Amino acid sequence: MRHGKKFNHLGRKTAHRRSMLANMACSLIEHKRINTTVAKAKALKQFVEPLVTKSKEDTTHNRRIVMSRLRQKDAVTELFREVAVKVGDRPGGYTRIIKLGNRLGDNADMAMIELVDYNEIYNAGKATKKKSTRRSRRGGSSAAVAAAPAVKTEAKKEEE
Repeated sequence: MRHGKKFNHLGRKTAHRRSMLANMACSLIEHKRINTTVAKAKALKQFVEPLVTKSKEDTTHNRRIVMSRLRQKDAVTELFREVAVKVGDRPGGYTRIIKLGNRLGDNADMAMIELVDYNEIYNAGKATKKKSTRRSRRGGSSAAVAAAPAVKTEAKKEEE
């Protein structure tokens, strides 16, 4: 019976699959985007997202958990220093999978998986977005605020 066997085995034994996903995760953290097959990208997304969530809180325990999964000190350091700072306010969904078409040699479905906050093309509009504060209706309009300094300068000239 196959009760509860939902994740993709990717045609590999457990140790090979874990090593492959760890290597792919380290490459993703280092390069911020990698090209792979769609099946591997989906498996990598499930592997990486909990690690990024752990990296948001920098404790010794979380570092050890992430280190046991990734097994590369440089990748763990970069994850906790740069990546965690960028995704600190995001409640999840740290990666994006973009399908690229089929590979020439074996016609496999290819995809690009990337860290969401590192894509300048998709975040171009987001960077310019300004956080607005809510103002009451009784306050003056922007024209009245602009005219107010001019009135003060005229008053100072009359005093002289």
